[in-house]
Amino acid sequence: MGGKPADWSLKLVWALAPGGANEPGVIWCGTLPGGLFRSENGGGSWELNRPLRDEPLREEWSGGGADEPGIHSICVDPRDPSHISVGISIGGVWVTRDAGKIWQTSGKGMRAEYMPEERRFDPNVQDAHLLVQCQANPDAFWVQHHNGIFRSTDATASWTEITNVNPSASAFGFAVAVHPDDPDTAWFVPATKDEFRYPKDGKVVVNRIRDGGKTFDTLTNGLPKDHAYDLVFRHALDINEGAERLMFGSTTGSLWVSEDSGDSWQTLSSNLPPVYAVRFEKPA
Repeated sequence: MGGKPADWSLKLVWALAPGGANEPGVIWCGTLPGGLFRSENGGGSWELNRPLRDEPLREEWSGGGADEPGIHSICVDPRDPSHISVGISIGGVWVTRDAGKIWQTSGKGMRAEYMPEERRFDPNVQDAHLLVQCQANPDAFWVQHHNGIFRSTDATASWTEITNVNPSASAFGFAVAVHPDDPDTAWFVPATKDEFRYPKDGKVVVNRIRDGGKTFDTLTNGLPKDHAYDLVFRHALDINEGAERLMFGSTTGSLWVSEDSGDSWQTLSSNLPPVYAVRFEKPA
C-alpha cells in the first residue's frame, strides 16, 4: 500500500455495520489498516474478507491523515444485504453485490485535486472521508471528500460534485449525515483542510444541502461564532430515525443538538473528552 510493505497488525476498529434484517448476528467491521471483517455470531468471532484484502489495486491505496488506508464506511443495502458499499481512505469507494466475493471500484466522477492531473479522476485514489446511504432510497449516496462534496443517485456507479458551496464555509470536512427519508437532503460540518483542520475563521457552522444540491444553507444559530477550533470527526454527526433531531460532537469535547433540521442548535456539553462518534439508537 502506497509502495510500502503492509503492516497487518490491527491499529483500530473504524466502522461497524449490522447485516441485513434477515441476517441476525451478522456484523461487518472496517479497520485500519484497510481490512474488512465479517462476523456471523454478533462479534464472537470474525473472518477477514480475502477478496478485498487480495485485490491487486489495493497496492495503490495510501493513507490520508494516517500512514495506512482504512475502511471507515460500510453501507449495507436495506433491500439486499449482499450489496455492500465501503469507503476507503485513500482508496475510493468499493462495491460488492455478492456479499464480498467480487469487488469493484465505484468512483466515476470523483475528483482528487491532490493527485497529478492525469490521475485526478482515477476512482482508486479518491479520498472519500465518509460515505452515507439514504435508507428510504438506497440508490442515493453522499460523500464528504477531501476536496469536495459528491452525490450519487445510481448506487455509486457515478458521482456528481456539488459546486455551489457557500464561499463563507468550506467544501472540506469529515462528517456527513443524509436525511433518512429524503435522499436530496444532507448535512456536513466543514473545516479548513490540510495543515489547519479547524473551522474556517474560528466559526463552527453546519452546511445543509437540499434539492440534491440546488439549495445550500450555512447554519450558525446557536453555534460558536469566534475562537472555536472544533474539528468534527467522520462519525461524530448523526440524524435520528424520525429525522427531527441532529446531533454532533467535536474534538474539544463539545456536543450540540438541533430539534429543527439544523436551523438552530443548543449546546449540551462543552467538557467531554474528544467525541469520536455520535449515534442515535434505532428503535427495535
